[in-house]
Amino acid sequence: MAWTYLILAGLLEIGWPIGLKLGWTENGPRPLWLGFAVLCIILSGSFLLQAQRVIPMGTAYAVWTGIGAVGTFAVGIVAFGDAVSMLRIASAGLIIAGVVGLKFA
Repeated sequence: MAWTYLILAGLLEIGWPIGLKLGWTENGPRPLWLGFAVLCIILSGSFLLQAQRVIPMGTAYAVWTGIGAVGTFAVGIVAFGDAVSMLRIASAGLIIAGVVGLKFA
């Protein structure tokens, strides 16, 4: 169950940068998106807390941030038109390899 909590925490870690990105425009704040960001932060941290009760802290933190980083990277490309290059994709692949390695180590 701890790994399920950790994966959920990582997925929620993707939500808060999206909420922050959409929560502020040239016209000012968009409270619902900012609230979404805060909710994701709280839930992500709560699930991380539960996961760390079983999974070593260093492993849990690295996996949590890895899921969040690669997921946010992918959402940025797909939804926000962020730049794509082979070096960026290869670098995200290295993060994924590290997360998988920690899972099986």
